[in-house]
Amino acid sequence: MTNKSSRTCAKTAANSMHIITLIRRFVPPYKGQMALNIFFNLLSTLLSLFSFAAIIPVLRILFGLTAAEVEWVDMNQVNGLQDTIAALRTDMYFLLNEQIILHGAGYVLLWLGVFLVFMTGLKCGAAWLANYFMVPIRTGVLRDLRQLLYDKILSLPMGYFTEARRGDVISRMTNDVGEVEASIMSALDILFKNPIMILIYLVTLLIISWQMTLFVLLLMPVAVFFIGRLGRTLKRASTKGQEQNAEILSSIDETLLGLRVVKGFNAQSKLQARFSALINATRDTYNRINRRYYLAHPLSEFLGTALIAIILWFGGMLILSDHSSIDASTFIYYMVIFYSIINPAKDLSRASYGIRRGMASLERIDAVLNTQSNIVEPANPQPVNFRKGIAFEHVHFAYQPEREVLTDINLTIPKGKTVALVGQSGSGKTTMTDLVPRFYDPTSGTISVDGTDVRNFATHDLRALMGIVCQEPILFNDTVYNNITFGVDTSQPAPNGLTWPQAVEQAARIANAHQFIADMPEGYQTVIGDRGSRLSGGQRQRLSIARAILKNPPILILDEATSALDTESERLVQEALEHLMSERTTLVVAHRLSTIKHADLICVLHEGQIVERGTHEDLYALGGYYTKLVDMQK
Repeated sequence: MTNKSSRTCAKTAANSMHIITLIRRFVPPYKGQMALNIFFNLLSTLLSLFSFAAIIPVLRILFGLTAAEVEWVDMNQVNGLQDTIAALRTDMYFLLNEQIILHGAGYVLLWLGVFLVFMTGLKCGAAWLANYFMVPIRTGVLRDLRQLLYDKILSLPMGYFTEARRGDVISRMTNDVGEVEASIMSALDILFKNPIMILIYLVTLLIISWQMTLFVLLLMPVAVFFIGRLGRTLKRASTKGQEQNAEILSSIDETLLGLRVVKGFNAQSKLQARFSALINATRDTYNRINRRYYLAHPLSEFLGTALIAIILWFGGMLILSDHSSIDASTFIYYMVIFYSIINPAKDLSRASYGIRRGMASLERIDAVLNTQSNIVEPANPQPVNFRKGIAFEHVHFAYQPEREVLTDINLTIPKGKTVALVGQSGSGKTTMTDLVPRFYDPTSGTISVDGTDVRNFATHDLRALMGIVCQEPILFNDTVYNNITFGVDTSQPAPNGLTWPQAVEQAARIANAHQFIADMPEGYQTVIGDRGSRLSGGQRQRLSIARAILKNPPILILDEATSALDTESERLVQEALEHLMSERTTLVVAHRLSTIKHADLICVLHEGQIVERGTHEDLYALGGYYTKLVDMQK
């Protein structure tokens, strides 16, 4: 029993720490609204006590108890809190008797009713103001959490996304944030209001009758024990449920991306069976979670009613035996206040369940927020001045420790020259291009710009030197104009004395994209759909080239920019690339070797090493790896 009690105390302490941590973490930016919320909650609770106080004289009039002789008490002769409260009560009864004698009981009842309505109106107004100042706290905290998560996703290195599933990341940004909003944020209001109400009501109950209140406090742990047992598994089950939601999103994402393959291989039934098993398992998990959650309200209501019944019996026995310090009307007032504790206590227990559910989601969010980037920004970044070139010196790289992708790479790319990387799939070509803008850092060795290790530059400054055109064009569900200007700051003046629309059109013409853009219904203001779905492959690629042209970077990285295009699109894109590469330092990854015949240097990679290097003519004459690659494409 001692171990079980210790575990229960430890879990209660842990829950309290969760609540304190949540408040300290999320609320400080909203201290002003929090202070006003607490003030009006306090005021609302005090006003409710005054509202309930009108019940006592009403009951005394109805029960005929005001006829007793009551003498006025001089407050100057009273000492101590208990005596002061008793004197105030006696003086109130004295004034009440006077008014009944002068105007009659009906008149007094009328004004007591007016007082009750007036105080209730003030109480409701204070409660509304408390909620009024809670709204910006709830919405602000959720906005801050979403912004933190989105900013963190943007700042994480590319290596994070090779390990994490995209569906899981999306789930954390949607389902988990939604769960935090539905549970923890909803609980914040209760956490700020209900403890104040419970504390004030308990103090009032102690003042009215400390004997009965002590009896109540002895019974409370029993109710708390049963309610606490119900919620202990919620956090664990909620974690499992959120992980299953992430699997569902991943499955949907994979299905949508691979729909052509799924249909082509008639694999619908296989995916349907897998998805059905997944959603049924998720349903079972949430059945368990929600059944426990919805048991909280009826269980707490049952236990509250049982407590009231016991207190009615105990208080009634005290009054009937003449051992009570309060009369029947005050006892009813006591019961009204005690009953007013039950709803806040039930809400507080429900908030505790919500926090348990929400903490599971918050921990999944924190797993992203607390991820440390292995791309470390220098404390004192050096200025970037690109004048000489880029150098790889004894570079090694591995995504996983047991398997190196690049081994002892040594390569110099002089400024203004074009260097092409060729080789079989998996030989490390794209990895080399990813190391230059510091999407990854080498496991060992250095990559330098003008002799300075790229790790000594701020990544923003380093990447500002570069324009990247990928095999799969990355476009956004926005206008043509906004996609082309994506990589530049349009709040600054456009280059060469042009306006930005003129500069965008000029870049599009160079990229052989202006004609098809002009043929669109709204020209440059046409929305191109998700990932540019309303465009052909060649059109998407030419837009991404126009974006790189507008940025006008001194260093250009082309990663198989024409490999997925038909012959006509390839010709147009190749012309655009030649314009783009003119007088720029270019690192090209190419599968179609015909596109890089005129490169200043061609490097052949095989199993992570540069095995041949030279011009097209020199390499072809060697009769080695490069010759085989060229002959296979004839």
